[in-house]
Amino acid sequence: MIVFPFMNLLVASCGFWCCGSLTYCHFPSFQDKNLTFTEIRNHTLVKEFILLGIPRTQGQEVVLFVVFFIFYACTLLGNLLILLAVVSDSRLHTPMYFFLCNLSVLDIGFSSVSTPKMLANLLVKSRVISLDGCMSQVFFYHFLGCTESLLYTVMAYDRFAAICHPLRYAIIMNRRACALLVAGTWAISSFHATSLTTLTFQLPYCGSNEIDYFFCDIFPVVKLACSNTLVIETVSFTNIGLIPMICFLLIVCSYLRIITAVLKMRSAEGRHKAASTCASHLSVVTLFFGPCALVYTQPSLSEVLVTPVQIFASVITPMLNPTIYTLRNKDVKGALKKLVGGQMVSEGGH
Repeated sequence: MIVFPFMNLLVASCGFWCCGSLTYCHFPSFQDKNLTFTEIRNHTLVKEFILLGIPRTQGQEVVLFVVFFIFYACTLLGNLLILLAVVSDSRLHTPMYFFLCNLSVLDIGFSSVSTPKMLANLLVKSRVISLDGCMSQVFFYHFLGCTESLLYTVMAYDRFAAICHPLRYAIIMNRRACALLVAGTWAISSFHATSLTTLTFQLPYCGSNEIDYFFCDIFPVVKLACSNTLVIETVSFTNIGLIPMICFLLIVCSYLRIITAVLKMRSAEGRHKAASTCASHLSVVTLFFGPCALVYTQPSLSEVLVTPVQIFASVITPMLNPTIYTLRNKDVKGALKKLVGGQMVSEGGH
């Protein structure tokens, strides 16, 4: 069965988030945080945190606010247009565009985890975030990030099935299979994010409440815990480091099979069509994993690259994804033109 290896993939990928958290993790030498219960009780437990914002940006807040606001607005508009185009055009009701709709929803959500709070911090110095708000940021960052990583792997499998098994594609990627694959990515990611969030916030926070970052993430937060953080840091490092590597390798394996199949095609038109259907997906996968690879292969630059990579993943990549799929896809461009043209005709009729 062709589906069987991919089910193994979903099981193997049960814990993940890629770039931001891991680049922030340096496994510092553990201070003596083994406080007794009495010592912890004598401290005031933290009920809110203060986000110190993007490091080394004093005096540039207004410029950064304008730039990031434009990026965020383009992210929302671009992904909403993709959703409307696919839903409104019956020709796009195929597995590939079903997964693309899920990606658009994820991009909207993922960019909304940290960007609004970052914009408020830049504009009006709104740095305070409640404990519940901080928990929400940690959960949704890892939930949506993990889902997006798994979805890229599902999309690679979809392209593998379409190109390597074209005659059986409709059977392999039927509606039920697509729904199960997507539901599986969301369910696995929910379990993953719930586990990490629970481990993070079951720790007592009774000292400083200043997070030296622009949003709540596991490693910046657990630095403030007043008990031993070895378990959460070990679990997080394992999940955040090993699993995305497995996902990436599975995507690479899928494309190696695809390349082999394309090279065996006798028709130049067939090779061109197969390559064009994969180009957009390869572009967004490169944007997703590329910055992380840059950090990991250049250890001396890791501390310098942490924040730019995080901002790129949270603000810029979600904006670029709909642009890539629009510019490189005639079907999506046609659906968008039809959508805009239909609205103009409707307004003219009134």
